[in-house]
Amino acid sequence: MLNTHLTKSMSTGLKSRSAGFTLVELMIGIVLLALLSAIAMPSYNAWMQNTQIRATSESILNGLQRARAEAVKRNISVEFVLGANSAWIVQVPGVEVIESKPSTGTTVSNIVQPAGATTITYDNFGNVAPLGNADGSPMVSQFDLDSTTLAAGESTPLRVMIGAGGSAKMCDPHAPAGSSRAC
Repeated sequence: MLNTHLTKSMSTGLKSRSAGFTLVELMIGIVLLALLSAIAMPSYNAWMQNTQIRATSESILNGLQRARAEAVKRNISVEFVLGANSAWIVQVPGVEVIESKPSTGTTVSNIVQPAGATTITYDNFGNVAPLGNADGSPMVSQFDLDSTTLAAGESTPLRVMIGAGGSAKMCDPHAPAGSSRAC
């Protein structure tokens, strides 16, 4: 009987002891979580900035493709106009705005070639208009997008190029030659 009582009290004691965490165990867990977060945070920030570069590049590419498609569909000239902070407008010059994308205020820099150009005009065949922009401004040929906050080694810059036929392509200017991502 004594043996049964002793066994019963030992098993009860073990159960109550394993019912939760001690304060020391909880503090060790919190310290480990804080250390892991501190180590992962710079990588997370770089990933977020590179995602913003890609999203801005894809937005510009989509706007260019929309302008080209609308020019063919409507059988008239259509413009893609780049604004501040990568905002853009697809429009029939002087008639209507077809689509617009507001500025996101991101930390992505956008360098346009040639410098100062903001517009590309597509003719009714979907080609870059042979006579240029209606206002005589230089025609955009490429957009170089990069992060304004990341170091050069952490950032993944992208380029959106407009070919002579009007097609637009997104590429990586630092990708090795022969790669499908290369410019």
